[in-house]
Amino acid sequence: MNPDEVEIKVIERADRDSVKKLYQQAGWWKESDETPDRNSWIDKLVAGSFCFVGAFAGGEMIGMGRAISDGVSDAYIQDVTVLTAYRGLGLGARIINEITGFLRGRRIGWIGLIAEPGTDAFYQRLGFAAMAGYTPMLLGGGKD
Repeated sequence: MNPDEVEIKVIERADRDSVKKLYQQAGWWKESDETPDRNSWIDKLVAGSFCFVGAFAGGEMIGMGRAISDGVSDAYIQDVTVLTAYRGLGLGARIINEITGFLRGRRIGWIGLIAEPGTDAFYQRLGFAAMAGYTPMLLGGGKD
């Protein structure tokens, strides 16, 4: 696969099955998540993102990432993933660059994310750094 043939772009809608496949391969979708309204959940996830980026090869969505934001000052990048077969080609970096370019183009100055364990070096290469003195927190402490 030639990574230059992959199109990275901001989109407003995404194929539900493609998003589900990306979430499954990333380990973010459990079989217990299967409910009748889960498909509409995907539609809302995409539409409710300030910026949703897809990576496409031959018409197939092979990667994604998104940002949530107030559209004025702050943005959080999340859900960046690429299908396993396409990893290691620099597509994740291109997705991040598309998202940050979109956000900077709208003068959003504070762009943050929470890196999953083992991904720090990837994000550091793209200009992100740990926020000294801050601790990410989650309501309920991440317990299911």
